[in-house]
Amino acid sequence: MTAPATGKAFAILFRNLCRWNVSSFFTIQWNWPASTIKPLFIALERKSNVVNRKRDVPLDLVLISLHFNGEMEPREVETSIFKGKLFFAEAGDVVYSKIDVRNGAIGVVPQSMPRVAVSSEYPVYGIRSNVALPQYVKLLFRTRAFRRQINSLISGSSGRKRVQPTDLEQIKAPLPDISVQRLIVDYWQEAQRSMDTARAGLSEPVHSLNSRLTEIYRSTCTRDVIHSRFFVLDFKDFTTWDAKSGRAASFRLACPSFRPIGEFIKEATDLVRPAAEPDKDWPVYGVNNKVGVFLNSLQKGVTFNTPYKRIRKDWFFHNPTRCNIGSLGIVPDVPEDAITSPEYQVWRLKTNIQEPMLPGYVACLIQTPFFLDLVQFNRVGAVKQRMYTENLMQIRLPYLPVTEQQRYADAHEKALVTLTAANKRLDAAREEVEAMILGTKKVSEP
Repeated sequence: MTAPATGKAFAILFRNLCRWNVSSFFTIQWNWPASTIKPLFIALERKSNVVNRKRDVPLDLVLISLHFNGEMEPREVETSIFKGKLFFAEAGDVVYSKIDVRNGAIGVVPQSMPRVAVSSEYPVYGIRSNVALPQYVKLLFRTRAFRRQINSLISGSSGRKRVQPTDLEQIKAPLPDISVQRLIVDYWQEAQRSMDTARAGLSEPVHSLNSRLTEIYRSTCTRDVIHSRFFVLDFKDFTTWDAKSGRAASFRLACPSFRPIGEFIKEATDLVRPAAEPDKDWPVYGVNNKVGVFLNSLQKGVTFNTPYKRIRKDWFFHNPTRCNIGSLGIVPDVPEDAITSPEYQVWRLKTNIQEPMLPGYVACLIQTPFFLDLVQFNRVGAVKQRMYTENLMQIRLPYLPVTEQQRYADAHEKALVTLTAANKRLDAAREEVEAMILGTKKVSEP
């Protein structure tokens, strides 16, 4: 029995408690017919396919990183060196982190990753095709209401709180007819297609700049040092004894007019301690090779264990382990308290120098295949190669006059305006989709 709530207070008998915290009393108010609201185990089927280390593990099997926005990407860690037990997950399967699901780490394995491996901290579920569409389930997981329901299920001690599979499976959610789910998914995908078109426009100045850099490189070098299968170098020209640094040295000698990017950038290491404000929602930004810099999550200060790095508009940062595939980006307009992981390398352009580099130009530059080829042999490390800011500063590039840089910067800015407008439409569509899933907006034929 529960006493009527007055203000912020309520009363409940001890025997009716499921767990000892206030948030556990939250229940989503779905606006669907009762027959549509069903526990998730109706749609999800637990899978526990163990990776047998004694047999040949598929060469293309990769571990995944599951981000707080539900997106997944391969980790640069070989499955053979992972110590714990691993489990298979396939495209279309649901995967979530027991610890970080409260921050949004729950999603569906994309079709671009047919088979992946996860640890025991990541439960895996197949989706029953006659009950739910994977795309619909993914949208359901991203609703604010579902996230709040997840947070009501947390159990365990401070710092290691988990959401157990049995609790997740009992969450009740709308599972309408497949045809209705399809209408919701189609509405969202149409909005995404507009976003993809705008994003493609952003790549046009990148392709143009890449052609220009390649042209300068070919006119400067008598041979292709970047892609050649061998190179010849005097021992005195090696900085360290490995093939990568040897190729970097060979490139430097072949292109003496190219200048190190360290002449134009400097590291930014402003640290912030979010834990000092435990109740504050901190905007945490990430970076990937699809959208560049993006808002990853809003996290309470109490969840942080270490200082994070401050970021500002027109600064840059990159993932040191994935920069070779394009995980670098320019910081857009962000709040004053915007931060990013201490693992990311944050840097900014020097000002008040005679020959500067423009932010919009550099935003194009770091996405060109020409630049990414140079990143490949300016990384350090053996098993897990990284590029720190000090390594980035050693990359040599042809310097373009500011007037020429401005043309690329202007084209980038124009495409960015179009992308921003498309992003606002996508945000509006996201709200519409959430309303459809909650049942507060009617799902209708297009």
